[in-house]
Amino acid sequence: MEVHIYTDGGSRGNPGPAASGAVIKLPDGTVLAEVMKYLGRTTNNQAEYTAIIIGLERAAELGATHVSLFMDSELATKQLKGEYKVKNPEIAKRFLEVKNLLHAFDQVTFTHIRREKNTEADALVNICLDNQMC
Repeated sequence: MEVHIYTDGGSRGNPGPAASGAVIKLPDGTVLAEVMKYLGRTTNNQAEYTAIIIGLERAAELGATHVSLFMDSELATKQLKGEYKVKNPEIAKRFLEVKNLLHAFDQVTFTHIRREKNTEADALVNICLDNQMC
């Protein structure tokens, strides 16, 4: 099964209260799942990676074999494509977790999208941040 995962992470302050969200869709736009997680105090980049992790975990549970990840984090996109090195130790842990999760799928692509194209995942992040839980 092919799925598209839209991920977003955010913090209010950097570091500050943070949350992650992911929307998993079929290629025709049908929403299969929404996942979100309140993270407490952390950085925006850590929240972005956590969003990727929770999205991939849920996609694997759904039986996805082909995954297209769409993110508004240029840093995460370029790191996962191998265009940028991962230097921060906290990000490196999450980067390795993502790389391990990728083994569950036959094919994975990473695409950077503009923030305006990622409103659903962003909304999940804001729900968590507004309530400081999800």
